Amino acid sequence: MLPQRRTGRSAFVCAECGASQPKWVGRCPGCGEWNTLAEASAGGAPSADTGEAVRITGVSTASFAAVPTGVGELDRALGGGLVPGSVTLLGGEPGIGKSTLTLQLAAEKVRRGGCALLASAEESPAQVRGRAERLGALHDDLWLTGETSVESIIGLLDRIRPDLLIVDSIQTVHVDGSGTASTAAAPGSTAQVRACAHRLVAEAKVRGVAIILVGHLVKDGSLAGPKVLEHAVDTVVELTGDRHHSLRFLRVVKHRFGPTDELGLFEMAGDGLRSVDDPSRLFLADRAADVAGSVVLPAMVGHRPLLVELQALLVRATTPHPRRSSQGVDSRRLALLLAVLERRACLDLGQLDVYVTAVGGVQVTEPGADLPLALAVASAVTNRRLGADVVACGEVGLGGEVRQVAGLERRLNEAHRLGFRRAILPGSAPEPPEGMSAMRVRTLAEAVAVAGLLPEPIQGARPSDPFR
Repeated sequence: MLPQRRTGRSAFVCAECGASQPKWVGRCPGCGEWNTLAEASAGGAPSADTGEAVRITGVSTASFAAVPTGVGELDRALGGGLVPGSVTLLGGEPGIGKSTLTLQLAAEKVRRGGCALLASAEESPAQVRGRAERLGALHDDLWLTGETSVESIIGLLDRIRPDLLIVDSIQTVHVDGSGTASTAAAPGSTAQVRACAHRLVAEAKVRGVAIILVGHLVKDGSLAGPKVLEHAVDTVVELTGDRHHSLRFLRVVKHRFGPTDELGLFEMAGDGLRSVDDPSRLFLADRAADVAGSVVLPAMVGHRPLLVELQALLVRATTPHPRRSSQGVDSRRLALLLAVLERRACLDLGQLDVYVTAVGGVQVTEPGADLPLALAVASAVTNRRLGADVVACGEVGLGGEVRQVAGLERRLNEAHRLGFRRAILPGSAPEPPEGMSAMRVRTLAEAVAVAGLLPEPIQGARPSDPFR
């Protein structure tokens, strides 16, 4: 039933994307979701003489100093730690380790002389204590509550005055109803999640307490709940990984107080999540260097250099439409590189199934992976391997040219630290560190030849040549 037309100034706000419409419609024009618009009063116009402004040079930034959490990889990813008064949304699939990580954070806060309150609406205090015993996280100043009411949790903030509040999870708490549609909804609904988040964000700013909200990921990998939830918080981090393997990746998606796209690595052990201090060495520990189709990429994840092995396997297709399968690599980027290899390096790939992967579960999205991925495919199709001490990095254009990428000096220093002595690089690349030689190339065809993947240098097909 359509809502009754009302007089007075009002607007209809989408619960998913926060877009405002002057009148109610069934489908939000902003995000395309159905039945997500709810009426909200626009209020009267503010008085012209009530506004305040300050000079930007007179604003203090002391309150935005990050406080280390004691969890090394989290501090690295967040640029130093948690900012007092900030709200962080921690997302992840069920069973990936979110509750374990937050309990370790609370314990570290107490070890450093602070006080922490853990509001666990999904587990009983007895269950949380059992995990705390296993993690060695039993402390008097670590408080637990099973309250699901946001008002009750805020009341505990007045009594306990913690430095850190953890709400596990935002989908299970609720704002007490007062007759409005948003607060009368069930916990976990769009309206309740939005109302709870806004209330907790407001309390964090007033009290200066750091708050971590735990959220869940849905099937498509996005955070459950309305998009406005991600806009309301200061920081969004995602904990990902395979539950059947020990590695966990902490990715910073949004961060108002520091850089984004940073990565922290953890290893799940019996006593909790352990920070991985040297992930490059861990990823390459079991590498079989004498296998064709393997090339190492010195990647940059945020501001951190990381060595990642890219592998390719090509087999003759048994169907009229060859398969193109990728894991950890963008499938569209793979299709582009295969086309460039066929056209510019004269490699016949049309009748082959192509499988590529980034070893270790890393998601490789940067353009610097183009050159090593193309060389891995060339190595696999010719069954010739690169040297065990070779890395490659560079962006490949549609014309087959190899382009410069950012951060090459840090990438090469990391590769040199782990024993790599040769690098296939764009022609404009800087000098490598002492003890490392650079093989500079201008085109992908030249890179294939320099790598020794073909018996002789390949001259790329001229534009006037017919397609092969």
